[in-house]
Amino acid sequence: MDVEILSRLQFAFTISFHYIYPPLSIGLGLIMVIMEGQYLRTGDKVYETMARFWTKIFALTFGIGVATGIVMEFEFGTNWATYSRYVGDVFGSALAAEGIFAFALESGFLGVLLFGWNRVSSKVHFIATLGVWLGSMFSAVWIVVANSWQQTPAGYHIVGEGMEARAEITDFWAMVFNPSSVDRLSHVWIGAFLAGAFLVMSVHAYYLLKGRHVELSKKAFKIALGVATVFSLAQLFTGHRSADGVAVNQPAKLAALEGHFDTLAPADMYLFGWVDKEKQQVTGLKIPGGLSFLTHFDFDAPVTGLNAFPEEDRPGALNAIFQFYHLMIAIGMALIGLTLYASWQWWRGKLFEHRWLLTIFAWAVLLPQVANQVGWFAAEMGRQPWVVYGHLRTSDALSKVVTANQVLFSLIMFSIVYLLLFSLFIYLLNKKIKHGPDDHDLIDQRPKQKAMIDG
Repeated sequence: MDVEILSRLQFAFTISFHYIYPPLSIGLGLIMVIMEGQYLRTGDKVYETMARFWTKIFALTFGIGVATGIVMEFEFGTNWATYSRYVGDVFGSALAAEGIFAFALESGFLGVLLFGWNRVSSKVHFIATLGVWLGSMFSAVWIVVANSWQQTPAGYHIVGEGMEARAEITDFWAMVFNPSSVDRLSHVWIGAFLAGAFLVMSVHAYYLLKGRHVELSKKAFKIALGVATVFSLAQLFTGHRSADGVAVNQPAKLAALEGHFDTLAPADMYLFGWVDKEKQQVTGLKIPGGLSFLTHFDFDAPVTGLNAFPEEDRPGALNAIFQFYHLMIAIGMALIGLTLYASWQWWRGKLFEHRWLLTIFAWAVLLPQVANQVGWFAAEMGRQPWVVYGHLRTSDALSKVVTANQVLFSLIMFSIVYLLLFSLFIYLLNKKIKHGPDDHDLIDQRPKQKAMIDG
């Protein structure tokens, strides 16, 4: 393989591994804020106990997320020097804003969150938890802004020519609010909320199946289910908004996502299928004119196809892009169905009577993670062959002195280190889950003790 393919594989691998953790941190942060808020509102120690427990899980995900994120910044300089020079002014501003407005807030309150139990008042600790969560949210803002600028550049001009060209900001707020940033940010935030909520439901479904921490787990599960239900439905709206933006700003990407080839013809919407790039056709189950309707509210409205673009300007791995995109949608619909059904059972008072439903939730923790990953794959692969859409090709963004052997060696080393880190994460996560909340014996035995006393 050549340097470009290896460099893309290395960056895809490192960012995919890193992206396991920030969504969990953001999602768990929201759940922890709700739990501590409930404790302040009700005075029920059960909520404090569950918040303490999930703070430990949060600390684990946060720590590994920070460690794995640093690697990517070095890759910009080693493998993508031309790209770094081209976007340095834009990315420098966004990453500086992240450090000032996000990471400083998050790290400033982190110590109080982790070590402030029994040292500060409950209200102060709640403020610290809120600060850490908001910091993680703001961090996502600037990362998504930088990435969205690559998709839909705005607020800049080009200085220099040829390989010395670089983008220079002319309007900071136009750069921040580029055409895709708000829709993509809301989509990313909600994906993070779902990842955190489903992790909480998975762990507490496991406890309920085992008959452990029952009182605590029922309350924690309901909190997470409420979050997951609201945001799984909201994700449908933000996903549609993002797709509308892609139709306007990146029509070649939309055509790749849907496997649409015919230029200016009405577009079908495939529920699933297989793309044959050579024959320029898709085999699968479709809604005739469905994409045209979603885009223009007209089943016969034309949608620009891939044949409208020069072959060198079309995304390459069409079937992979199509499959990743449709897998994300399928998982999103499954999450809506699962959470709505569970909410209905909650309303009927039978939420915890179905072991099969709890078993599904115990394993469903994987679904938001997969959806987050394949969604990013579809977005980034669909942008190809551009690293900055319409301006800088991926093939031109590489470092000129790095060899294929060097990239391959570093990819192998990263794979080994990340495998060890992931193994450590799973081991520590499993250990903390098996240990459970520290005060569970007192909490779970209260009803039994009261019954014995009354008897």
